[in-house]
Amino acid sequence: MLQVTLPDGSSRSFDNAITVHDVAADIGPGLANAALAGKVNGELVDTSFLIESDADVAILTSKSDEALELIRHDAAHVMAQAVQELYPGTQVTIGPAIEDGFYYDFAREEPFSPTDLEKIEDRMREIVGRDLPIEREVWDREEAKRVFGDIGEAYKVEIIDDIPEGEDVSVYRQGEWFDVCRGPHLPSTGKLPKAFKLTKLAGAYWRGDSQNDTLQRIYGTAWRDKKELKAYLHRLEEAEKRDHRKLGRKLDLFHFAEEAPGSVFWHPKGWTLFRQLIDYMRKRQEAAGYVEVNTPDVMDRSLWETSGHWFNYRENMFSTQTEDERIFALKPMNCPGSVSMFAQGLKSYRDLPLRMAEFGKVHRYEPSGALLGLMRVRHFTQDDAHIYCTEDQMEQECIDVVALVLDIYKDFGFDDVVIKLSTRPEKRIGSDEVWDKLEGALSNALEVMGLDYVLYPGEGAFYGPKLEFVLRDAIGRDWQCGTLQVDMNLPERFDITYVDESGARDRRPVMLHRALFGSLERFIGILIEHYEGKFPLWLSPVQAVLMTITDKQDDYVKDVAQRLRAGGIRVDSDLRNEKVGFKIREHTLQAVPYLLVVGDREMANGEVAVRTQSGEDLGTMPVDAFIAHVQNDVGELK
Repeated sequence: MLQVTLPDGSSRSFDNAITVHDVAADIGPGLANAALAGKVNGELVDTSFLIESDADVAILTSKSDEALELIRHDAAHVMAQAVQELYPGTQVTIGPAIEDGFYYDFAREEPFSPTDLEKIEDRMREIVGRDLPIEREVWDREEAKRVFGDIGEAYKVEIIDDIPEGEDVSVYRQGEWFDVCRGPHLPSTGKLPKAFKLTKLAGAYWRGDSQNDTLQRIYGTAWRDKKELKAYLHRLEEAEKRDHRKLGRKLDLFHFAEEAPGSVFWHPKGWTLFRQLIDYMRKRQEAAGYVEVNTPDVMDRSLWETSGHWFNYRENMFSTQTEDERIFALKPMNCPGSVSMFAQGLKSYRDLPLRMAEFGKVHRYEPSGALLGLMRVRHFTQDDAHIYCTEDQMEQECIDVVALVLDIYKDFGFDDVVIKLSTRPEKRIGSDEVWDKLEGALSNALEVMGLDYVLYPGEGAFYGPKLEFVLRDAIGRDWQCGTLQVDMNLPERFDITYVDESGARDRRPVMLHRALFGSLERFIGILIEHYEGKFPLWLSPVQAVLMTITDKQDDYVKDVAQRLRAGGIRVDSDLRNEKVGFKIREHTLQAVPYLLVVGDREMANGEVAVRTQSGEDLGTMPVDAFIAHVQNDVGELK
């Protein structure tokens, strides 16, 4: 007798092995019809999966949390089938579900066009209408390579070669079309909602390596129903308007150049924005008891071997060998430099907690195909801090960091924050006993604060578990920014100690790794899109622009500009021989918060005529009154 336990705690008995679909049918025909997949002992499986022993079983429908990923994975397969039916000879490579959609990379000599996307979409709907059964088959490895090789699918042969020995080579078939895939998949193409759309074309490299073949990538999105699709397409339109790369050019903030891929060239306005963030964070950190340090950008390989980065992170590091055959690496993280700083001089328990902050420049090799404006770069600045404390202080320090990061995000308008707890990965350093302590410190801190969190098993850093703070922006997109990691492994590897109350000199501190913005470059990209380039007054690179009506006001404007700067206001002057309406429109498009117009009357009265970026006319006011008005608007964040 085989027993199946359902999520509500009830159980059902069966005489023989039974499929997930048959379990659903036993519960009711409606559930059997709605079933998309199942979970057996926590593992996601097809509805055809055969349950042969007692198990916990859940039936997944379109309402289940995992449904969207299944739908998107199947949409990718249906798209690939449509492409190969329409364009014979095209090779399919890899096609995963991704956040908000899916993509597939294709090898084809002739480029796809936007018109092709319409044809592919139409064929996808036709394939869904065919309601083709989707069936899993396990093939012999060599036979699979022969079959895919015979039909010209060279990339699939390479994928099969990479499947670990002992692992099944699973192939999913829908009608006459088939593909190598781990699955799971929907029961049939007819279960795929027709709420999908192909969104764009892009270039890609095989396996993300610029040394490999160039492929064509088709992106799409898929949802449970047309209402969800419509809402997403609206967000997409908003995201297009808010694209930080476009706004960065429009607002003259930064640019990228081929001679320094993945590195930002900050223009004066962009650098002003950058400095405002650093100044803000310095004030917050100083108030919270941090000291600021700075460590070298280039350090000897031996340091990275001690830290474990050389063995666990080497593929992401830039390194060089000097004439004396020493190997150095550009730092991908600030942690080892911070530990070296702590190791200088004898530390006492009275010195702890020691909170050392650094705006450290780090360099990480990201594949060319992965670079994306400010969101993913190779050279960036982290608002890192490393806190050294005793085990007894560890939990309270975690609480203080979490409180600080959440309060800081509120200052930028991010009230909706999700906290992720990522635990020990398979590839790690340190004992399970140490990891138990570290994971407990983070989870206990969140529970003491009454904060909810989402658990991500196996996604911690190699040296310690971490909290990640995910912000939701103005159009509902999620961005992972700040992190908090607890670490007892690096202190041991670097053999750093402090003197305790009894005089013992061998006590090991706990090390907390903390970043609040994360990458300043990425955080600025997020802010640009969140605010649509219309920054709050305190953060705006230019807070006001003075505009003349004729050149008679030039000297007066220059004098007013000096007074505004003395009052702490970032101001530009527009003395061009252009109509004032033209100037107003131009600076409105540049998202300057205050537009100050000066004519003969304003000059005679010692005033400025004030308009806001939104078009509100505040009338004329004395210069000192305007300075006080701005200072009041900026408030404590000035």
